[in-house]
Amino acid sequence: MSPFHSMTHATVYIVITVLIFLIAATRKSPFNIAGSFVQEIFTSRKYLLHFVALITILFFNKVEMWVEKGIDIKTDFTKSIYGIEGNFVSAIQHFFHNDTLTLVISYFYVVVFPAVMITSIALYTYQKNYRLFYAICYALMFNYMIAIPFYLFFPVNEVWSFHPNVKLLILDVFPTFEQDYRPLSGLDNCFPSLHTSISVSMAVIAVKSRSTFWKIFVPCSSAFIIFTIFYLGIHWLSDMCAGVVLGVVAARVGLRISDGRLVLGEQALLKRLKNNEL
Repeated sequence: MSPFHSMTHATVYIVITVLIFLIAATRKSPFNIAGSFVQEIFTSRKYLLHFVALITILFFNKVEMWVEKGIDIKTDFTKSIYGIEGNFVSAIQHFFHNDTLTLVISYFYVVVFPAVMITSIALYTYQKNYRLFYAICYALMFNYMIAIPFYLFFPVNEVWSFHPNVKLLILDVFPTFEQDYRPLSGLDNCFPSLHTSISVSMAVIAVKSRSTFWKIFVPCSSAFIIFTIFYLGIHWLSDMCAGVVLGVVAARVGLRISDGRLVLGEQALLKRLKNNEL
């Protein structure tokens, strides 16, 4: 039972899942949606700058790991977190453990999580819902801006690496997870949980979408992804709580900034039109 043999396999699943999501959300051909994305890239400098910033911010975990190697601080707060939470994650993992559930949950953790982000960008672009597209960009920036300092100065190791009764269950379906996925995120990059915060941000923004399917699916997938971080033995309860708060705040900040940028853009356009008329 190992559908994920490498990140290449995972990437193929992500692409297929994105296509399915786009069809379900728009009832349109994914090629039309891809065309609208390419058009925006080549016709709107503002859109291009935001998209480049969005791609750049997703690599900040790599930058953080590089910076962390040069920091001499060796503090580890994992033991303190364990002292507060005890066997919470262990109890959840042992109660729900099932081979089929492990497969489904691993799929959500590895595939659905990035697929929701990619689909959101493509969907809002196709719908020309720039408010939500820009909100995603700002929300992701805010998520990383707040999380990175914690990763550097408040290191907490993943549950499975510390708790003797918790197993990294994703290895059952993705044996090379540690070799392929670990370079994207450090073992002590736990608090807050970015899987939680980004999923919550996507959900808060998605409920304002024009797609009924997306309004319902993204919040549901967000709730399920929160469950996956416990079931797979990766995050502590405190990581999740901090992630939820960060995700909600980041989404609201993103929407607020996006609204302000759009208002300023409309005012500039009206001013330009007025000057042309004169």
